[in-house]
Amino acid sequence: MSNEPTNTPSAQGSAWTEERVADVLYKRELDRTDGGKITDEYPELDLDAAYRVQRKLIDLKVAGGERVIGVKLGLTARAKQQQMGIDSPLTAVITDKMVLEAGVPIPLDELIHPKIEPEIVFVMKERLAGPGVTAATAMAAVGSVHAGFEVIDSRFTDFKFTLPDVVADNASSSRLFIGASGTDPAGLDLALEAVVLSVNGTVVATATGAAVQGHPGEALALAANALAERGEVIDAGAVVLTGGMTDAVFVRPGEQITAEFTNLGTLTVCGA
Repeated sequence: MSNEPTNTPSAQGSAWTEERVADVLYKRELDRTDGGKITDEYPELDLDAAYRVQRKLIDLKVAGGERVIGVKLGLTARAKQQQMGIDSPLTAVITDKMVLEAGVPIPLDELIHPKIEPEIVFVMKERLAGPGVTAATAMAAVGSVHAGFEVIDSRFTDFKFTLPDVVADNASSSRLFIGASGTDPAGLDLALEAVVLSVNGTVVATATGAAVQGHPGEALALAANALAERGEVIDAGAVVLTGGMTDAVFVRPGEQITAEFTNLGTLTVCGA
């Protein structure tokens, strides 16, 4: 999709501010309209400012009736972090509106250009607060581990953005599926937990939990410590998406997408 002129402050005679960025991104999501990078017109949007914008964007969602239920980690692959010039995952916010029940098709008519990726999902039994969180202390706070799918949907044309852009856009958060059957993390080696991603029965990717920062617990610890720098914690009961295990694939109408995990079960979804 092309950028809509009404999504730029210059078209409306208003200068960029952090509040304005949040408003524009929220409107793009509601209107299913992508657009150019904010940083092209607003270079003051650095990473710290982008996280403030992300919080303002979530405030708009909450004001619209959504409820915060957890945390999403992004850029958990070390190679992608090096490309973007960071050394820890991004964090974003999950709301209840994002969760889709098993068997419910991905609502393509509500999205722009969705992609999907398999993830290992944690449900926290204890509050986790940095600084100083290690992978061991992070995993001790996890109550159950689930198979998961995340549907990402950037509000930027062709998924082209800078690091501050994507952070402000809540790390392309959109929809997610969580396997109903949780597993005790004590019985799992999550670095070796494998997934096979298939589209219409054809295998398109495979990976293990080691793709997520070496171990999903390492990603969780880094996220808790990063959140602490912004005065935030991961609450008991929170859902945590630990990061894509494979590259994301586009969701197309009628396609059946399956993630088969070694121990966490199998999830199958479709676009409609």
